[in-house]
Amino acid sequence: MKHRRTENQCGVWTAGVVGITVLAAIILLSATALAENPSSYAPVVVKESFDATMARMMAAKPAIMKKQMDLLKERYDMSDRPARGVTMSRGKAVQEGIRVRLPPGMNWEKLTEMTPEQIRQKNLFPAGFLPLPHPNHTEGGMVFPQHHIDEIKRQEGRDLTRFDLDYDLPVHFLPEYPPPMYLTTRPDLGDVSQGKVVTIDNYYESFNGILNPKQIEGLRLLVTPFPQQQFNQTEDRRSARPHRGVTCFDCHVNGHTNATTHLVGDIRPQEFRHGLDTPPLRGVNIQRLFGSQRALKSIEDFTEFEQRAAYFDGDPVIATKKGANILERGSQVHFMAEIEQLLDFPPAAKLDVFGRLDPGKATESEQRGQEVFFGKGRCAECHPSPYYTDNLMHNLRTERFFKPRMTNGRMAASDGPIKTFPLRGIKDSPPYLHDRRLLTLEDTVEFFNLITGVKLTTQEKQDIVAFLRVL
Repeated sequence: MKHRRTENQCGVWTAGVVGITVLAAIILLSATALAENPSSYAPVVVKESFDATMARMMAAKPAIMKKQMDLLKERYDMSDRPARGVTMSRGKAVQEGIRVRLPPGMNWEKLTEMTPEQIRQKNLFPAGFLPLPHPNHTEGGMVFPQHHIDEIKRQEGRDLTRFDLDYDLPVHFLPEYPPPMYLTTRPDLGDVSQGKVVTIDNYYESFNGILNPKQIEGLRLLVTPFPQQQFNQTEDRRSARPHRGVTCFDCHVNGHTNATTHLVGDIRPQEFRHGLDTPPLRGVNIQRLFGSQRALKSIEDFTEFEQRAAYFDGDPVIATKKGANILERGSQVHFMAEIEQLLDFPPAAKLDVFGRLDPGKATESEQRGQEVFFGKGRCAECHPSPYYTDNLMHNLRTERFFKPRMTNGRMAASDGPIKTFPLRGIKDSPPYLHDRRLLTLEDTVEFFNLITGVKLTTQEKQDIVAFLRVL
């Protein structure tokens, strides 16, 4: 006898199907909502194979890099124009001239006569003064200049190439490579790196007999590779092969900088994250605020934070997955901080012990520049001598001059408070401002002249640049 469903049984079965269908729809809608809503966290479980990710990103790379290079050419004069007779500490030419392009029909004199409101309403704020996006802002991560990639590969066989991105700024706008390394404890030695890039391969032979045992151990840790967001062993890395990681000195080469770029780890969502220019470690012994939002009060705090979170975009969940290097505070962090605090500014032959110009050594233009710097230009209110920093943060409120806009994945809305960086040795550290948007010292002077409204003359601006070059 064939089995027959009763009317009641059919009703239960139908209700069950409907219930399952509704539940599936709810799950689908919930998943869609989660996908659309921004999250503070990076995805931990990767759904795409590494080979598929690399193929997809390599295919997208040419268009991404073209978009960034087109933006740079639109904003700046990128030509190689070295200043006559002005070099960095080891001899690399300093680039001269204003490189930020002005809107058609505008000049700097006319622009500085306008109010911030007029500039904003007429959309006349120079594009080169807007926040500079990361080479691929939606992706982010450490991107190294090619000459550093080549040198580390030559010395260590460690490849810092990213398969999805290349560095964007031309080499003539970057710090000299390798930069000299000066120690507060041994000024008699001059450049203790002896023209080498200090790495795990040569640190011991170069510094044995110069540093004490704690400092040598600290230096070893600064040149030891540890996992980082883009360079590690997981399938969501951005290196072709599984990777030992990066070192502190991969960005802060010889305790200075090679202008490696990144994104700050402490802002969400992604489009609001600031681009990052690697600051020098020279002179950290006189600094009192660290980190992109300057929430860290000692170099020890910063050293520990870098390994725990900054290496992983400020995401400790991902840090655990990729292999965070948890440093021991009482020994490792202390040792690293001790050597960092020995890193000195380059010599400045024209400055006296108070950080001011020696009249017998300075040119007339440099002396006029110093007078404007400490006077009409109001530069010294944030950059007092002898180290030319007040160790504070200031909000320049650049958003007064432009309407919010999205550019290459970066939402330009505001800069917020930024740290007053020391100006000692500033000619050795291009590009400028916290996100690399200013390519030369002339650009920097024009930026602050407009933002602060001090209305410097052409001669006064030239004189300030001459003064900055000798700090």
